[in-house]
Amino acid sequence: MDPIKVGLLGLGNVGSGVWEILQRNSEQIARRAAGSLEVAGVLVRSIDKPRQVVVPRSLLTTDAWSLINDPEIPIIVETIGCSGGTTEPARSYIIAALKAGKHVVTANKEVLAKHANELYAALAEGRGGLYFEAAVAGGIPIIKAFKESLAANKTQTLMGIINGTTNYMLTRMANESLSFADVLADAQRLGYAEPDPTSDVEGDDAAYKLAILASIAFEADIDVNQVYREGITKITPEDLAYAEQLGFVVKLLAIAKSDGDAIEARVHPTMIPAKHPLASVNDVFNAVFVQGDAVGDLMFYGRGAGSLPTGSAVVADCIDAAHNIRRGVSAPRNGHREPSKLKSITETSSRYYINLRVVDRPGVLATIAAVFGESNVSIESMIQKGQKQDPVTLAFVTHQVIERDLQAALDRIKDLPVVREIYNVIRVEGEA
Repeated sequence: MDPIKVGLLGLGNVGSGVWEILQRNSEQIARRAAGSLEVAGVLVRSIDKPRQVVVPRSLLTTDAWSLINDPEIPIIVETIGCSGGTTEPARSYIIAALKAGKHVVTANKEVLAKHANELYAALAEGRGGLYFEAAVAGGIPIIKAFKESLAANKTQTLMGIINGTTNYMLTRMANESLSFADVLADAQRLGYAEPDPTSDVEGDDAAYKLAILASIAFEADIDVNQVYREGITKITPEDLAYAEQLGFVVKLLAIAKSDGDAIEARVHPTMIPAKHPLASVNDVFNAVFVQGDAVGDLMFYGRGAGSLPTGSAVVADCIDAAHNIRRGVSAPRNGHREPSKLKSITETSSRYYINLRVVDRPGVLATIAAVFGESNVSIESMIQKGQKQDPVTLAFVTHQVIERDLQAALDRIKDLPVVREIYNVIRVEGEA
């Protein structure tokens, strides 16, 4: 059969991986796609820039529209990403290609999270498809799992480690008792963290991915701006050491739960029991833990980023697109999406780790416990560190409590004369 032509927008880290896989595994891909995939052009910023992969100069172009508007190119692969606080020009390229009836494959979680309704409207105008397996968790096939393998289930909970940078940093901090600043500098040197790491360490990257996952898992229209996010910048080696003593591990988790007519969607540092499957996911690896009403507990694990893992997911989407093109059909739509109510973080319920700096004198613990009790907060376990010094550390883990009750207790506790500082508060998930 005639080759199906692909227009590749971008030849950075992901784009290079896509090119390499298409060349290296061309025979296997041709068998699985019922015909070969041929890159007809590659968008780059500069024709003469040195690159990770060798691409014939004749394929390189600085004009995206020459690929998007070419009627001989039915598949557009967008890997240029977003930078500088804007989703342009990626958003415009994707929308134009969809309106033209192209099959668009993208790894761009920010465009998908921020402009989902625009993309689906453009998709409805054309007869192509929108494929985005690579947008969440790199090479882990989690999007397809929700759309296909878990389609018979009602998803109850999903919890994911879906940012490799922060997982690498927390692993190093826990294992080597290193500070946030030291590990961040090392992650930047190794290329795991960007020169501006804000999107990773403040939880924005994970929030984009969670919005995409939750929209599919719960068939909901998720406003990414309402997804609660809290980064890892306040996590210290001391907190990680106390977590270990208490039987926990700290991870930056993306959490979504179905709660009647509302959905929880939140990203924040989380203590999970050391026996939980997510606790053993270290370094730059990703994992998504899913609870379905029929299937029970599942975990998907693998490399969540990188040129080849992410490129693998992109090429798999290209193969799906090729099958649809050869059959002359549109891609399956993304299903029904209900308007969703996202619960405020103050309405959510969790256990909590609380680290206080207090005066070392008799009656302090009783005073603090009384305030907790008056706010419906009960204590599950406690660690006390230091003696006959000012201040000493009290670290608590609470039982399940509504966040607004916990915040009410903390507002009172911080004003107690015996309390020097509320050093940190971390949510706790998973069975005790």
